Amino acid sequence: MLKIISKFSLSTSAGLVLGWQAVVLALPPPEDIPEEVLRTEIITDARSPIDGKPLTAAEYADLQAQLQNRPVTPPLSPQVREAITLLRLRRLIRTLIPFLPI
Repeated sequence: MLKIISKFSLSTSAGLVLGWQAVVLALPPPEDIPEEVLRTEIITDARSPIDGKPLTAAEYADLQAQLQNRPVTPPLSPQVREAITLLRLRRLIRTLIPFLPI
């Protein structure tokens, strides 16, 4: 009986040691910067969302202000507007009367 208990405790302690090593291997490397530190870091350089060029903080703020002030939809020509209206009307008719060959 003592042999069984000693084998069990030996295998259990070996399993705990191996399990501890797996936990240690799962930790990030020490040179990684913690996320909490990265969140508080002030970003002073940026890239343009339009063409990807590097910008300073002031240039980035100006570009963001310009992008927010521009109209959401570009102006459309009257022919394009009419074509869109006709396509929407066609879709409505096909929804109401699906068997017509339009």
